Amino acid sequence: MANTMTLVDNRDGKKFEYNIMSGTRGPDVVDIRSFYKDSGMFTYDPGYTSTASCESKITFIDGEKGELRHRGYAIADLAGKHSYLDVCYLLMRGKLPTPEASKNFDLEIRHRSFLNEGILKIFDAFPNHAHPMATLGSAVMALSTFYKEHLNLKDEAEFKEMRRRIVAKMPTIAAMAYRNSIGVPAIYPDVDRYFTENFLYMLRAYPGGKLKRTLTGNEDIKQVEVDALDAIFTLHADHEQNASTTSVRNIGSTGAHPYVAISAGIGALWGPAHGGANEKVIDQLKLIGDVSNVDSYIAKAKDKNDPFRLMGFGHRVYKNRDPRAEALKGLQDKLREELNLDSKLLEVAEAVEKAALSDDYFKDRGLYPNIDFYSGVILTALKIPVEMFTPIFVIGRTVGWITQWSELVQDPTTKIARPRQLYTGK
Repeated sequence: MANTMTLVDNRDGKKFEYNIMSGTRGPDVVDIRSFYKDSGMFTYDPGYTSTASCESKITFIDGEKGELRHRGYAIADLAGKHSYLDVCYLLMRGKLPTPEASKNFDLEIRHRSFLNEGILKIFDAFPNHAHPMATLGSAVMALSTFYKEHLNLKDEAEFKEMRRRIVAKMPTIAAMAYRNSIGVPAIYPDVDRYFTENFLYMLRAYPGGKLKRTLTGNEDIKQVEVDALDAIFTLHADHEQNASTTSVRNIGSTGAHPYVAISAGIGALWGPAHGGANEKVIDQLKLIGDVSNVDSYIAKAKDKNDPFRLMGFGHRVYKNRDPRAEALKGLQDKLREELNLDSKLLEVAEAVEKAALSDDYFKDRGLYPNIDFYSGVILTALKIPVEMFTPIFVIGRTVGWITQWSELVQDPTTKIARPRQLYTGK
């Protein structure tokens, strides 16, 4: 049959036939759900490099072509051209909002951004200097105790409310986690401010809601800053079945509360090989220190006997250019011009980029700058503390996690995640 694959066990000649499933984009998939029952064997795929763990209609990636799409829309047609909240609406509802729906969604998110006062007491229990990711994950886990009612998946209004609530509250939790880490009072949301501006306000304001004073009055949150961070949120909104999203889906498959699943995603994202990578990029740029040192570090990166690895280059999925990085490169250039940026860090970053992109070693291996390379530099330009880089990733990715969770629990074929193993012990 044309739409099947036959596997042959060469030890005894037994044949096993499986259906081939085709998606609307991307590689075909061999349906091996009955493989163990048929053959008594498991497949072996460490890191799931060749395994499709689910069927999804949310996000598509073609790593060979450098393509990323949300609900069919190319990321280049979303980031910077539609607000982050409009992209949230797209992911959760499957379509971009009308102007009226966009305004109503924005208004609801503003009013849902406040936290139960009990959450603030949780922050008080943590010591100063605790990493914001630790307190952020804990506070999100605690949300499940404040909204503990069993979700009626057949009640569409209740289901939508649950999703909008976590998207709205994440920037508030993240800002309060940071302020707690430096021992300063929390700033409550301002319903007169848009989602992204509100986050910058809660991060920067002094008690009483005043922003830093300058000789000409209160410091303004510039629109270019809001636009830049809004685009960064969009570029992080979802990225198919990555490590943190898989964690959310795996926890969700057990029937756990959705906010517990989101907390698991936060834990997975914290790792330096995942969401923490942009912090490592900044650390490395500081280590390089000066443009004059770039060539020697490029040589170290190419030396197979040297443990040094150039951070922010290459990607597990993208074998060509990362489309999110392409968008951020333009954003970085715009910020440099509009905010008159001319920092040492930017100079070193541009020198590293130029050296790597002109070197056959990197080009032959498809090692192009990824989203982490540019996002760290841009967030530094926006005066975002380094320890908040990964929480900002969390804010952007929350909508992807909750949308993926929603798809999982509404899929009648969902089973509890349970990988198997190749046992080699005694």
